[in-house]
Amino acid sequence: MFDDSGFERPVRRRGSGNYLTHVAMGFLGAALAAGLILALYSPSGGSGISVPGSGAVPAPAASAPPLPRDEQGIAAKVKPGLVIVNTSLQYNSEEAAGTGMVINADGLVLTNNHVIEDSTKITATVASTGKTYTATVVGYDKTGDVALIQLQNASGLTTVPIGNSSSVTAGQAVVALGNAGGQGAITATAGHVTALDQTISASEQGSSTASETLHGMIQTNADIVPGDSGGPLSTSAGVIGIDTAGDDANDQQAATGFAIPINTALSVARQIAGGRAGSTITIGYPPFMGIFIGSGSSSSPQAQAQQQDNGGSGGGSGSTPGCYTSNTDLVVPSHIAPVSSGTLIVGTICGSPAASAGMTGGAVIAAVNGQAVGSPDDLGRILSRFHPGEDISVTWVSPSGHRTTSSLHLAAGPPQ
Repeated sequence: MFDDSGFERPVRRRGSGNYLTHVAMGFLGAALAAGLILALYSPSGGSGISVPGSGAVPAPAASAPPLPRDEQGIAAKVKPGLVIVNTSLQYNSEEAAGTGMVINADGLVLTNNHVIEDSTKITATVASTGKTYTATVVGYDKTGDVALIQLQNASGLTTVPIGNSSSVTAGQAVVALGNAGGQGAITATAGHVTALDQTISASEQGSSTASETLHGMIQTNADIVPGDSGGPLSTSAGVIGIDTAGDDANDQQAATGFAIPINTALSVARQIAGGRAGSTITIGYPPFMGIFIGSGSSSSPQAQAQQQDNGGSGGGSGSTPGCYTSNTDLVVPSHIAPVSSGTLIVGTICGSPAASAGMTGGAVIAAVNGQAVGSPDDLGRILSRFHPGEDISVTWVSPSGHRTTSSLHLAAGPPQ
């Protein structure tokens, strides 16, 4: 799959056996039938992100007043603090849907990273009032699958009742809530905690490559389905987890769902809200060049082209467009720069920094700020050190063999 920010991001497939499925709801357009991939996003306000401060994130409840013990009662107490999250992936011709939890009355929302990753636009509708807000990304932890978003111009919102996942025990009754099926309504399903501290491999529904490993998960037999991602798993003492992955029930096995413990998620959210970036935590938006590239560790542009051609991304014949407005017609370039090493540009996005510099499909990136670039993975590691708004020097070779060094002003890319 292609990545248009300069980072390779593997899209995922529905797993089997020990593999679970992330439960965001994807609505595929004409471009691909392979789940969510990266797309361009230049958020309003540019690359500057205002973080709310760690004090905006609540702590796990020490001794929260118990909620009603029945399913309907728990749902009635938790639902007013939920939002229905809808995202657009403009350059992938896709949309997706999930759920989020309001944890601050001014519109700070906790959700899964995979709910908002690759998004070009995020909106959140408060389930209890129907009011819709535009949302921006405060930050995210892609390895822990936690994200924090901010509803713009929100105030006086109802928050979810926070519980404490450290007190959860196997056999405890729970209720999972979420935007099941992406239908735009919150539904609830009851179950029990069936295991604690589980390690799982989770993948996107309908995707085709790698999965991610999540640790310390709460396992439940509540039926967590696509669209529920980012929603609460709650007991009578409050929210104890974030619905994250599930395995469809069938005639042979009961439903199995997994949730990130709320204590873990709030710890990550507190770090994000405090603006403390780390090796796994990104504050705001990542840098963006505006290129489609392949993936992997091969430094051979010809091998990269062959890999994409085998993947069915195009025929490798005919003229290569100067730039693309969508990945719908993205094809492997018919002519490739005559070099033996570097990252092949499969295509550029019209109006992006790369396209403005004159880069086209078939060009090969040889260096960034004088540092040699080999494989797409190399390029991703190098670019990860920069931020939106910074200028970088990119040396690239055109399909005709002309070597150029251009200055690129990095834009803000989509969450990953």
